[in-house]
Amino acid sequence: MNQKLKVVHYVNQFFGGIGGEEKAGIEPRLTSGAVGPGTILQQAMKDWGEVRATIICGDNYFVEHSENATKEILSLLLPLSADLFIAGPAFNAGRYGLTCGELCRIIQQKLGITSVTGMFPDQPAVDAYRKDLFIVATDSIARNMPETMIKMASLALKLHKRENIGSPQDEGYIARGVRKNVIQGTYASERAIDMLLAKTKGLAFKSELVLPKFETVHRAEPVKNLTAATIALVTTGGVVPKGNPDKLKSHVSTSYGRYPIEGPDTLAPGKYEANHGGFYTAYVNQSPNRMLPVDVLSDMEKEGTIGKLYPFFFTTAGTGTYPEMAEKMAQGILGELKGAGADGVILTST
Repeated sequence: MNQKLKVVHYVNQFFGGIGGEEKAGIEPRLTSGAVGPGTILQQAMKDWGEVRATIICGDNYFVEHSENATKEILSLLLPLSADLFIAGPAFNAGRYGLTCGELCRIIQQKLGITSVTGMFPDQPAVDAYRKDLFIVATDSIARNMPETMIKMASLALKLHKRENIGSPQDEGYIARGVRKNVIQGTYASERAIDMLLAKTKGLAFKSELVLPKFETVHRAEPVKNLTAATIALVTTGGVVPKGNPDKLKSHVSTSYGRYPIEGPDTLAPGKYEANHGGFYTAYVNQSPNRMLPVDVLSDMEKEGTIGKLYPFFFTTAGTGTYPEMAEKMAQGILGELKGAGADGVILTST
């Protein structure tokens, strides 16, 4: 390659050498050349690429101000005319992974710049972005950094040159849920029998189908006395005041809203709307009570079926939200409800 590709590398405040959690709120900044792990990336690219600049941003700043942070980072990136954008690797750091995934997705879609990142396969952000991006599999912590950077650089170059990309096993990226037909030397029935025989003999075998893994969620204890219970409403349907004044995201949510319930007419048409990128919202906009049944629960409170309707409801958009962030939001909502003595929650969704 006669002319080196121009590469921009993204790292968080820790890998940027600025500091740890005490510096997680720093705004995006641009540094010339390679910084921290970027020097290893430069070595991995050898003579075909050059890390022209490094963009650094605090983990908390991006998660808490994702829209503004993205705009700021794009404004730093655009004048550089980058050929490649490399983020991380983020390993198993949740906020760092969210940032790397979101930036790669937006930069690739809006600017057409080839983007690659790296994460630990069990990292929560993987599920949110693996279908949109090529994510190189890493260890849970920052070991084997040179090997990881070599894989990221190699994959980025292939993508940029539009070369054929091999399987996840061959290239080192996390499976994206894409199935391709491959001609094999034996029938599927023969391979299935071979795997079954290997399994019965206790021998190693590898399935051709990757099954999803789900965590076990234990059932909560039922409310003992509903007629004396305080019941709260929570929704992942994105019901927000008209105009979405708090600018909640319609997908890949990082925050939730908390709004007062002021009687059965709280969600009268025209006052609230659905801010959600995963379903047709017109019917909810016509009558928000279809998603968040404040009217019905107000009647149940009046009738004595429940003791009391909690005076606020909580809302976010569930689509694309990665599990770690969903758990963080749930803990925040739970903290208030437990402190206020709520006895149960009705969670409505799409």
